[in-house]
This record gives sequence, structure tokens and C-alpha cells, in this order.
Amino acid sequence: MAEKMLVIDDEVIVLDSCRKVFSSDGYDVTVTTSPREGLELAKDSRFDVILCDWMMPEFSGMDVLEELERISPESTVVMISGYPHVGRATEALKRGAMDYVAKPFTPEEILETVRRATQRKVTEEKKTINRFEKIAKSWQFPVPDMEDRTPKTIAETVATTVGVGKVTSPWFSVFVLGILAGAYIGFGGLLATSVTFDLASKAGIGIQKLVAGSAFSLGLMLVVIAGAELFTGNNLMISSVLSREIGVQVMLQRWGLVFLANFIGSVLLALIFYFSGLWKTGNGELGASALAIALNKVRLGFGEALVRGIGCNWLVCLAVWMALASRQTISKIFAIFFPIMGFVAIGFEHCIANMYFIPVGIFLKDWAGVPAPAGFDPAALNWGSFLWNNLFPVTIGNILGGGVFVGMSYWGAYLRPLNEGKGKSA
Repeated sequence: MAEKMLVIDDEVIVLDSCRKVFSSDGYDVTVTTSPREGLELAKDSRFDVILCDWMMPEFSGMDVLEELERISPESTVVMISGYPHVGRATEALKRGAMDYVAKPFTPEEILETVRRATQRKVTEEKKTINRFEKIAKSWQFPVPDMEDRTPKTIAETVATTVGVGKVTSPWFSVFVLGILAGAYIGFGGLLATSVTFDLASKAGIGIQKLVAGSAFSLGLMLVVIAGAELFTGNNLMISSVLSREIGVQVMLQRWGLVFLANFIGSVLLALIFYFSGLWKTGNGELGASALAIALNKVRLGFGEALVRGIGCNWLVCLAVWMALASRQTISKIFAIFFPIMGFVAIGFEHCIANMYFIPVGIFLKDWAGVPAPAGFDPAALNWGSFLWNNLFPVTIGNILGGGVFVGMSYWGAYLRPLNEGKGKSA
């Protein structure tokens, strides 16, 4: 009986080439341009070999690879990519692929790669059987591999996989995920205000800030674990530019798209809060607290706002960085919680969070049911003061904090020496 092969690639010419090559070699070949359909086929039928493209419109190849490991662990998986990179190949092998081949390939190259991968799969299965036989004899059970990624591995993943994946994703998907991220960060801000608006008078300012930071961490947890596109986290794409995986122009275009989408999502949640009437909580004290937060943010000096933005995104990007290191959801939660709690408790400024906090104040400032802060001047809080006094300097600071102090720093520590070494050997 002929061995069955599944080929998942969004390029029809690659599918036709693989069908021709492997049908001649005796395989029963099934092809699809849709990764979603490919996963359904792999779930319903057993395939001896699966070829999967790295970059596709619906999913990245790594997402497909992870799902194949779950639904079809017996298949020999080989990754295909038009963007060959040693870091990408290493990551694919770590996640279960048996081999990796770069486009364009000759019939001889793809045949040899599949044969080598099949042999490697057989060897690994034999090793696994032998290992379990030894375990059964000694009644000793192994501890599952739960080791987190090292900082160097994270740097390679961010530069060669995450950044590239973000710029090759469909713009509409990125835009929708950006709106969600703005709303998710807004949820964090809303929760933080809701649980602390009357806390300072009872427990002190320090406890109030600690509780606010703890509650606000909900926002980034939703972004990272549920999945969304956040402008401040995307500042790490600078390392992909430095590694020459993507260009500056395409990075700036994606930044602009995500920034706009985050703004829409944040203001959407601000409007939901406003029209829900929840600001009336505590005889309007919740609304008064939201108004005071917005007013204090637009009163910051340009330099203060910029420096607070640097400190904020330094910690936010470290939270994202550590979440990438984590293998389990609970690990990601703890990786996110402490840096985010820290930046809020310290008093740093986050441009996307402020897209929620300050519009809420603008919406509430003329509402009679909201007790105004002492000395409050409604003219001081408007869209102009929001954009110039806060959003502009804080955004610059966030880019410096995340892009320079995290992205560029770790690129310089782990990736630049490798590039220099390659240049010298050439």
C-alpha cells in the first residue's frame, strides 16, 4: 500500500511540483492551499509524511506544526520556507519537525529531505520505545520536559519568527487583533480604577497603587494569552529590522496600523464604560476618580511624560519577553503579572492605556453627576491636551523603552556577535 503524503502550501506551483515529484516516487499525495483544511485532513486521516509551508495567510507554519504534534504525532513533518534562517530551522526542529527545506528546491533536494526526515522519525521512535522499555523495567517515570526558553533563544525567536510573522500576517487580521488589544488594555484600566477609586483613604496610596497595578495586569494577560496585537509589544520588532529579517518601512507601516487599531479599541471601551453608567458607582466617586486620573495625565510636562513612557515599556516588553520564555499558561501569567504590576504601581505611562484613561475623562468632564476634582478646569482636559501633552511624548518614550532598552539590547547581547562572526568567516 502506497505511503500517504499531505502537502500544505499557499503557492499552487509548489503543490503541483510536490504532487508530481512524490507521486512518481510512489506516494499517495493530497494537497491543499489552506492550513485550516490541512489540519482537518490530518485529523480525519493518517498521513505518513506532511510537508508544511512556514508562512501562510491563515496561520503561521509554527501554529500548524504545534497542532499537528497534537492531532497527528505519528506523521513525519517537514517544514518548507522561502525565508531560510538557521534560527527558524532550529525552532521548527524543537517543536517537532523532522527536517527543513528552503524554497526554491529541486526534486532531488525535496526527495532527499523527506527520506532523511522519515529515517530520523523511525530512529526517534525506536529510541522512545527503548526508553519506555527501560522505564517499565525500573518503574521509574520521567519528568516531562517543561524547561523554559533561554534568553538567547527568546532573542532569536523575536528577531526571526515573531517579527517576521507580524509583518506577513494579513492586514485585516492585524487590524482586528489591534482593536481587541486596545479594548483588553482598557479592561485592565477599568478594573484597576474600579477596585481602587476609594482605597487610598482607607489603606494608603502605596496599597492603592499596588492593587491598581495587580488589577491592571489583566490587560496584558488578555493580549498575550487570548491573542491580540499591541503597539507597545510590537516595538520589539526593531530586533527583526536589525537582523535584516524585515525592513524599516514595513515595520513602521505595521506600527501605524496597530496604533490606530489600539486607539479604536481603547476609545470603544471608554464609550462602553461611559454609556453603561458604571461611573455612578459610589455616588459618582468612580467617575470622579477616572476624571482625576485623566486630568493628572494631561498635566504632565513633556519631559516627564516621555521618561515615564520609557520606564513603562521597558517593563511591558520585559513582560512580553518573559511570557515568550514560558511554556505553560500559568507561567505566562506570572511572567506578565510582576512587570505590569510594577510599572503601574511606580507610576509610569503607557500610551495605549492612556487611550482609554484620558478619553474617559473627556467624556465625563461635563457630566453633572461626576464630582469634579478640586481646582478642576474643564478647558484643561480636551483632545488637544490629550494628544500633545500625553499621547505624543508617552508614545515616543514607549518606543525608546521597548525598542531600545529591550529589543536592541538583547539583539546586541545575543544576535549581533553572531552576525559579526559570520561576516569575519566570510
